[in-house]
Amino acid sequence: MPLTIPDQLPAVELLRQENIFVMNQSRALHQDIRPLRIIILNLMPVKVNTETDLLRLLSNSPLQIEVDFLKLRCHTPKTTPAEHMQMFYKDFSALSGNNYDGMIITGAPVEQLPFEEVTYWEELQKIMDWADRHVYSTMFICWGSQAGLYHHYGIPKYTLPEKLSGVYSHLVLDERLPIFRGFDDRFMVPHSRYTAVRKEDIEKVPGLSVIAESEVAGVHMVAGRGGRQLFITGHPEYARFTLDAEYRRDKARKLHIRVPENYYPGDDTRQPPLMTWRSAANLLFSNWLNYYVYQETPYDLAAIHL
Repeated sequence: MPLTIPDQLPAVELLRQENIFVMNQSRALHQDIRPLRIIILNLMPVKVNTETDLLRLLSNSPLQIEVDFLKLRCHTPKTTPAEHMQMFYKDFSALSGNNYDGMIITGAPVEQLPFEEVTYWEELQKIMDWADRHVYSTMFICWGSQAGLYHHYGIPKYTLPEKLSGVYSHLVLDERLPIFRGFDDRFMVPHSRYTAVRKEDIEKVPGLSVIAESEVAGVHMVAGRGGRQLFITGHPEYARFTLDAEYRRDKARKLHIRVPENYYPGDDTRQPPLMTWRSAANLLFSNWLNYYVYQETPYDLAAIHL
C-alpha cells in the first residue's frame, strides 16, 4: 500500500522517481480501509530532505499510511521557505485533538545547548506529554531521543570529546524483539552528534532497556513502555549523501571535524560514499509500523487508552 501525502509536497516527485508508490488524498478516500495515522515533528533544519528520507522508509510497508507534519509555534526555521511550512505543516493547536497510531520526533541541531536553553523546549515538552495520551507508539531520533529520555526519565546527555560522525556497526542485544525481525546480528547506522547518553544511567531506570549498542557509538536503541517508546541515538533515516553534505558544510565553516568514519571508500572524500545501512533502516521502520503500531492500535483511534 502507498503513502497518502499532499500532491504538491516536494518529496512526492522524488519518491515517484524512485518507483515508490504514493497516493493522492482524493483517491485514498475511496479505499475501504483505515490507514495508519502518523504524525511527524520535523525539527531538522532542511525540512524537505528529512521529509523525503522519512517518507521513503515509511513507504516500505504493505500498510497505507496517512502523514501529518507538525510545526512548532515558537520556532521559525531559517532554511525552509515559509510557504512550504504554511502549506504542509500544521500548528499543534490544529492537531492536538487527534489521536495517532504513531509519531516520529526527529533530531535537531541544538544538542550542544542544555535542554532548558533550547528556545522551544517548553513547547516540545508539552507535545511529548500530549503524545503520551494521544499516540500509541513514538519513535525518537538522535537529539529527539536525548530530549525524550531527559524529559520522560531524567536521563542526562554528555558532551563528547569531538563530534561523532560516521557509519558504525551495532549489535542486537535481544534478537527475540519484533523490532529486530529480519536483522543480522550486526547492522550499520549513521551517527552525527556531539553528545551521548550513557548505558549506566539508562539501566538505573525501571522500564527502560538498551536493546542495541555499538562499541564505538555507544547506546543506540532504547525501548520504553514495552515498546511504546523507541529512542534511537543515530540517524537510520539518512540518505546516502547526508553525512557528506554535513561534512562539507562543517569544513566550509572552518570547524575542526574529522572525515566521517566507515563512509567514504578508503576515507577518500573524492569518492562517492558507500551506503551500508539501507536494509537495516528499511527493516527498522517496517517492523515498527507492523509490530509496534499496526498490530497494536485499535481500529477506532478514539479507543486508544494510554
